[in-house]
Amino acid sequence: MTRHTDAPESLSRRRFLKAAASTVFILGFYVPLGRRTASAQTPPSETPAPNLFLKIDSDNIITVISKYFEMGQGVVTGVATLLAEELEADWSKLRFEFAPNDVATYNNLVFGPVMVTGGSASMAGSWMQMRKVGAAARTMMIEAAAKKWKVPEAELRAENSTVVHTSGKSATYAELAADAMQLPVPQDAPLKDPADWKLIGKNVPRLDSAEKTDGKALFAMDVKRPGMLTAAIAHPPLFGAKVKSFDATASEAIPGVEEVVQIPAGVAVLAKDSWSALRGRDALKVEWDTSGAETRSDEQIFAEYRQQAQGEGLVATKRGDAGKALPSAAQKLTAEFTFPFLAHTPMEPLNCILDFDGDKAEMWSGCQLQSIDEHVLSEVLGIESKRIRIHTLLGGGSFGRRGNPLGDWVAELAQIGKAMKSRAPVHLLWSREDDIRGGYYRPIVLHQLEAGLDDSGNIAGWQHKVVTQSLFTGTPFAALMVKDGVDHSSVEGLADTPYQIDNFNVRVYNAESPVPVLWWRSVGHTHTAHVMETVIDELARMAGRDPLQYRLELLPEARDREVLQLVAGKSGWGGSTGENRGRGIAFHKSFGTRVAMVADVSIDEGDFTVDKITAAVDCGVAINPDVVTAQIEGAIGFALSTLLRNRITLKDGRVQQSNFHNYEPTRIREMPAVEVHIVQSAEPPSGIGEPGVPPLAPAVGNAIAAATGKRMYAMPFSLKA
Repeated sequence: MTRHTDAPESLSRRRFLKAAASTVFILGFYVPLGRRTASAQTPPSETPAPNLFLKIDSDNIITVISKYFEMGQGVVTGVATLLAEELEADWSKLRFEFAPNDVATYNNLVFGPVMVTGGSASMAGSWMQMRKVGAAARTMMIEAAAKKWKVPEAELRAENSTVVHTSGKSATYAELAADAMQLPVPQDAPLKDPADWKLIGKNVPRLDSAEKTDGKALFAMDVKRPGMLTAAIAHPPLFGAKVKSFDATASEAIPGVEEVVQIPAGVAVLAKDSWSALRGRDALKVEWDTSGAETRSDEQIFAEYRQQAQGEGLVATKRGDAGKALPSAAQKLTAEFTFPFLAHTPMEPLNCILDFDGDKAEMWSGCQLQSIDEHVLSEVLGIESKRIRIHTLLGGGSFGRRGNPLGDWVAELAQIGKAMKSRAPVHLLWSREDDIRGGYYRPIVLHQLEAGLDDSGNIAGWQHKVVTQSLFTGTPFAALMVKDGVDHSSVEGLADTPYQIDNFNVRVYNAESPVPVLWWRSVGHTHTAHVMETVIDELARMAGRDPLQYRLELLPEARDREVLQLVAGKSGWGGSTGENRGRGIAFHKSFGTRVAMVADVSIDEGDFTVDKITAAVDCGVAINPDVVTAQIEGAIGFALSTLLRNRITLKDGRVQQSNFHNYEPTRIREMPAVEVHIVQSAEPPSGIGEPGVPPLAPAVGNAIAAATGKRMYAMPFSLKA
């Protein structure tokens, strides 16, 4: 694998073409980029720099080296589809590898300069980049064949990883690779007409499915290094507590336990296997300093949030004068919404391996944020970044947890490795209990609002308050996401709502707590969508208007309206639902993608069942419709547990949940019937990994309200409160 990191900044563009062997073709581009200010919702420039590598081996196997992390969202299949389409590649011969930690080459074009997978931005960042890489490689193969056979390029075509002459003569890309490598890389290779696409927009098989099915896929859990020890950490029982002292006598007596070391995060027990490490940790006797710890319950936190909301707060958005308009409103609605802490609970718990010899380090990990993890390793181990190699592996889910901007678990691994003085490779393993009790949650959020209608049923004014912990303040991404103290993620989907509301005022209040918080699948949209869509629905009912038509009249963008109209038509909106049943609608735009959902629910003995979800999605070009559908279906299953039961609660600062028995994911028996309808679009692709989460709760809540008259202001939902 070839890397390039030393291109001088004075070059506006630099290209390189190198060979690992005479029969291997490797193509890559590098363009120095300054700090970007784009967000995940903003696609990169139409003239990006393709900086991924394409390898064509002697057996004509094509390997795409993905700078994006695959955690189940289908990103490597999407990236490969874009490249293979323009390359005219044989899909059956496509493979993938993950890129090394090399931000100069594998810069994220949306968030850069940084190596990161997140914000549902991978396809937006790849759309032009990977197609241009494929088109350039295709052009070079044709040119190589034309020179070799002494025929005009116009008489040649590329298909199925082969160049074919009108006479029938052909050569595989592997056979042409050595000659193609001698040619200059074309800067403006023509892209295919969408009418000629064979892969984009089609349900091609995922590249990672087969090995995940037969067990060949490699995760961090599968990595074994010679002499490796497994580490389990005793973390403080209260957030913000620190180790005062510990007694490891009982731990060291357990067979298999090799060493016990203190690190800033707690006390680590190292053993020859995970079972011994966990038993050794259980036997530890630790005295904790809780002087700076969180000792409140979640109800106390909410009470303090209500007090905080009585202050001025910070202006997140202000249009018109809601304070002046509301007193004269014909009808008013006052509401308070509460959202609990939520854990990420990826199916593969956090784990990673470090092999550190005191001079250089290698890490194996399901790595979502390579640049941050590299920096953390460098700082803790005291070595230069160039002496660190990160092997990114497949990840068993993340939902944001593996993309911590503080690199918490990587820091723990490095601290253990440093304390061990390089005596053995270390595999850090978090148990499910560590995962659920270990913090970095979707934060608690309080919304308070007042909205009013005029005599015609139109929105006269809307005042809104949001109290929550900031996710981005104090992180490397603060410059991008925090302005004048306002963390955009606290109010996204609310302050920038697509609904046309003239007198609209949103204030945010930054709360403080030792409880560590982190983005969670769809970030701020997890709560703002539910509030917006519940209130819009209730205002429509107060105005005596159909909730669908009310929304359509408030949305100036045609694409927004089209998604709503599509889901309404497919769901049978407006028809009878029958006794003890309700139907609700919701719409939300996040990560550049529009999703509308209609939920059908049934009510029985004071409880509800979600029977069916009909979804419509506009994500621009659906690169792989099957992946798009799967992501919406998965998002519905993921989000359903949060309105059915899931929440992290604190009692005297201690987390009450510990495993799937009391933080239970959605079970297959609870999954509703799901229909997903994709808007046909020629617009560039936008995100799909997260946008299916936000509309689910309000669609279901609005359906419950339609059946019972009771609005769902608290998560999880309850008809008995």
